[in-house]
Amino acid sequence: MRHEQEFIDGLYARVDVLRGDAETGVADALAQGHTPRQARLERDILVAERSGLLAALNAVDGSLCFGRIDLASGQTHHIGRIGLRADDEERTPVLIDWRAGVARPFYLATGHTPMGLRRRRHIATEGRRVTHLHDEILDLGDETRTGHEDPTGDAVLLAALNSARTGRMGDIVRTIQADQDRVIRAPHRGVMVVEGGPGTGKTAVALHRAAFLLYEHRELLARRAVLIVGPNPAFLGYIGEVLPSLGETGVLLATVGELFPGVRTTRTDTPRAAAVKGRADMADVLAEYVRDRQALPDPVIAIEHDREVLMLDDGLVNVARERTRATRLPHNVARQHFEGHILNTLTDMLAERIGTDPFDGSNLLDPSDITQIRDELAENPEVWSAIDQLWPRITPQRLVADFLAAPEGYLSDEDSAAVRRPVTRHWTVSDVPLLDEAAELLGEDDRLARERADRERQRQIAYAQGVLDVSYASRTFEFEDKEEDDPESSEVLSAHDIIDAERFAERHEEEDHRSAAERAAADRTWAFGHIIVDEAQELSPMAWRLLMRRSPTRSMTLVGDPAQTSEAGGVGSWEGILAPYVEDRWEHHRLGVNYRTPAEIMEVAAEVVRAAHPGFEPPSSVRATGVKPWARATADLPAATADAVAELTPEEGRLAVIAPRELHRALAARLDGVTAGAEPDLTHQVVLLDPRQAKGLEFDSVLVVEPGRYGTSDLYVALTRATQRLGVLHTEPLPEPLARALA
Repeated sequence: MRHEQEFIDGLYARVDVLRGDAETGVADALAQGHTPRQARLERDILVAERSGLLAALNAVDGSLCFGRIDLASGQTHHIGRIGLRADDEERTPVLIDWRAGVARPFYLATGHTPMGLRRRRHIATEGRRVTHLHDEILDLGDETRTGHEDPTGDAVLLAALNSARTGRMGDIVRTIQADQDRVIRAPHRGVMVVEGGPGTGKTAVALHRAAFLLYEHRELLARRAVLIVGPNPAFLGYIGEVLPSLGETGVLLATVGELFPGVRTTRTDTPRAAAVKGRADMADVLAEYVRDRQALPDPVIAIEHDREVLMLDDGLVNVARERTRATRLPHNVARQHFEGHILNTLTDMLAERIGTDPFDGSNLLDPSDITQIRDELAENPEVWSAIDQLWPRITPQRLVADFLAAPEGYLSDEDSAAVRRPVTRHWTVSDVPLLDEAAELLGEDDRLARERADRERQRQIAYAQGVLDVSYASRTFEFEDKEEDDPESSEVLSAHDIIDAERFAERHEEEDHRSAAERAAADRTWAFGHIIVDEAQELSPMAWRLLMRRSPTRSMTLVGDPAQTSEAGGVGSWEGILAPYVEDRWEHHRLGVNYRTPAEIMEVAAEVVRAAHPGFEPPSSVRATGVKPWARATADLPAATADAVAELTPEEGRLAVIAPRELHRALAARLDGVTAGAEPDLTHQVVLLDPRQAKGLEFDSVLVVEPGRYGTSDLYVALTRATQRLGVLHTEPLPEPLARALA
């Protein structure tokens, strides 16, 4: 214990030095102020690197080192959340990053396959103090003992499983199991599906895989960023500290409702509306809706120009429309071609009318006359009014809002009734994939933005030229009284001698200091280096179209459990999700061990699913607590809930009351200090959730209220959130399989 404490003290001394150096480096770099462009670039790179190092050092401060491996060769390596090197000429490694190949035997070695290890040690710490050691002897011929031997090798894992929950997911870096390690370290290629029932650690595995990929492919993924998509904000808050604890801070976490720049929503549709909006054929519906916005005159559009009236009929416009559509460009981008066709049509019409020789029918206008006519037409507001009417510029928001306000003619009467709503500023989660699809169909005509940027640049250059002119005038005034043969007057250089206005303006342009993740969040067209999707079975086909656009290389890790599919628009099967994009070119891993849910609770939950799916096989629980779940009927649900909460709330840890949303107001009124809503505070001792909010979360105790109102998937989720105790309250009859399992 003393030896390990001395080692840990040395590690933290090194961390403190590195932290001080990083803070000083950042402060000194930022204090440089105005510097030449190259020096400014070097400064910004240094600030980014030192800031990233500082964030990593701060994040791992409380649990830096957690293990040691002793090799048969006599070497020893300490394993930690990040790697550290000594401050010597050889830069000797003193702490091995858990993701390094050298550390892998810590997770995979067994007595049967020791992988060159003699001993594996788990080091438990509180802050910077060593509290426990657990040694596993892998070389059975080694009789050396320390007094910290763990005969079963399970003490650390069981301690982690039985520890009180905090309302935040912890990393599993100390207890990664062999089947999880194989998934975490799998090669970075294509689509990987990680399937697992409740408590199998699939979310933790996915997060550790993200950290591993960032370690293995730092240059690529730091530049392109990693996206992690979760089912709701509560879940993202729950997992938000895992990657920082592993030294990774540059990952974008988002829900589907946050994947369209400028929109952040947690609002949900009715199940029927969500299912309609999520169907794959909505892409064709929106494409048809866009084509219908490319209108024809009804019957003609009259344009007055220079005392002539030019008539655009449907035949002329249709020619321009079909030629524009033939470019296969998005609507807003193609508009430039439509404008050209209409201007050419009007030019030909006017040139024929005013330039035709009445005697022989020849045209008396030369090319310069034709060009002048076209330029004059291009300045006629009536021409642009006609173009706006026939091929309008449209934003994704306007398109989707207009469609939802009047979907008749594009959907069946029943589907139209389900999705129809007045034009509103409020979007739902199911609208976001529609907005993204609309943006893809419309494209962005950036001509106006380029013109504004060019005007702004010219303004900056003009300002810079003014500054240089003042500099030149000042120099002239300063040296006008000097003698002509004074050598100093010819040797002193001013700003205008070494830089022109254009380069001078460049030095004052604002630079983008955002991280790759921050820039990706604001850019709909960003291509991520890797995407991890949790509860992937819940996403609709339209949501998958959005995500696949964000991953043109199809580098993805999908995590979920089809048995827990509850969203009406969810695909629910891996084949259904992936076949349209990668056919059968994906690999599948299944995690079959339940580390969270005790056997007593898992048996009850499994019976509920088997009633609907007789062949269902749940993951096997690694432990039993001896505490059986219970159910109670009551006539006063709020009062009974308050009593049950008092009974179930652990001295340390967290309790979740999982109830239908319509009961939340009444229940919250009887629960002092309970948190609820779209983004509940999961660090509070008691939280109130609906079944879908509970996805992916875990609590020491769970109270399920009115299970008869849940579907099979939602009930399965609700029953499997507890690590210790489960209770059920009801006024309505229990679902028959649940009643049978609890009898």
